[in-house]
Amino acid sequence: MIFREATRQDLPAVLALLADEESVLDPASIVVGEAHERAFAAIAADPRNEMLVLTDDAYDPGGDPEGADGVVLGCLQLTYIPGLGQNGLERALVEAVRIRADRRGAGLGAELMRLAAERARERGCGLVQLTSSKRRTAAHRFYERLGFARSHEGFKLHLAP
Repeated sequence: MIFREATRQDLPAVLALLADEESVLDPASIVVGEAHERAFAAIAADPRNEMLVLTDDAYDPGGDPEGADGVVLGCLQLTYIPGLGQNGLERALVEAVRIRADRRGAGLGAELMRLAAERARERGCGLVQLTSSKRRTAAHRFYERLGFARSHEGFKLHLAP
């Protein structure tokens, strides 16, 4: 397994993971829209954001980054947030965590989260935080098994475009 930053070539596979967490969608069937392209480009250009993937290939980081191959088995986005609270503690926000439906139960999710926490620690973060939809009860049990605590209530306000 290889844990690396996503390339533009990975975008359809990442979108397939995010589109349906109960089924395996063929990335070739995913329509990558202009909004997806803009969002991916913004994440890739921002030093405080990373879209990360777990793949089954022996990706060569010295090779062509657009030439990555292999199957994307999981993904997540890490956003690094500086803060004044807790004595200036920087934190990592984890979003969009997914593992392919046909590969769950083999420890890939735990490995993906372990690698993300390690990456955040190496960057100097003192905390990793995430939110999860209240409907995703299996995901909640998964995060608790990894040591995440339900310490806060989350709130979201959807803004009209």
